[in-house]
Amino acid sequence: MGKLDGKVAIITGAGQGVGQGVALALAKEGAAIAVTGRTESKLHDTCAMLTEVGARSEPIGCDVSRREDLAAAVDRVVATFGGIDIVVNNANDCRPGPLLTLLDEEYQRSIDAGPMATLRMMQLCYPHLKARGGGVIVNMVSSAAVRWDASNYGAYSSIKEAMRSLTRAAACEWGRDGIRALAVAPHAGTPALERWAQRNPQEAAEFVAGIPLGRVGDPETDIGRAVAFLASDDAGYLSGATIPLDGGQSRWG
Repeated sequence: MGKLDGKVAIITGAGQGVGQGVALALAKEGAAIAVTGRTESKLHDTCAMLTEVGARSEPIGCDVSRREDLAAAVDRVVATFGGIDIVVNNANDCRPGPLLTLLDEEYQRSIDAGPMATLRMMQLCYPHLKARGGGVIVNMVSSAAVRWDASNYGAYSSIKEAMRSLTRAAACEWGRDGIRALAVAPHAGTPALERWAQRNPQEAAEFVAGIPLGRVGDPETDIGRAVAFLASDDAGYLSGATIPLDGGQSRWG
């Protein structure tokens, strides 16, 4: 038996990286997974991996910056699986860069795919979580806001901090409904991180050297398994918190 037997999870940005790792970890604990994202081929790849571990899954094309896409995705999950127990807001569309080069439309796109999408998804899923007697929301944030050097991370950290605030508010407002909300700040090997490391090898080496555990996390074993624990009854009294899954690198508080 798994910790999440009978549970249904919807995960945004689940076609690769952290989202895919979380999908695999939750599936191995018994959850059915709605795999959402913009690239259909990647969604099917993740679903094939989930099938291999014996999990039910459904690929759902979704641009999180569009409310109508989110609403359609939530409706399809409920129609397919009968409800929603776990919501993982993982997708984002924001890249590090200096403030002077940041364009209005780029920042607005990051807001739409970040805190706005997170708020909308939480609102859309709330009645379904409540109908199941409660559930868990996990929002993927970042330790960028507490970096020793915030250069080039102003836009990225600001949208992630907005998501942290929304997480805390949801935990406080919806706790009486049995809904827990948590923010997770991961460091994990992803295609985007690999591309950045290839372009900036010296900075990447310094980045890894600054992680006390000496390595970047694995999307499934280091991030996904922790999220599976957080979504389970074993963490049933934990809500409103930010959990750094970064090998001890971040400086919270």
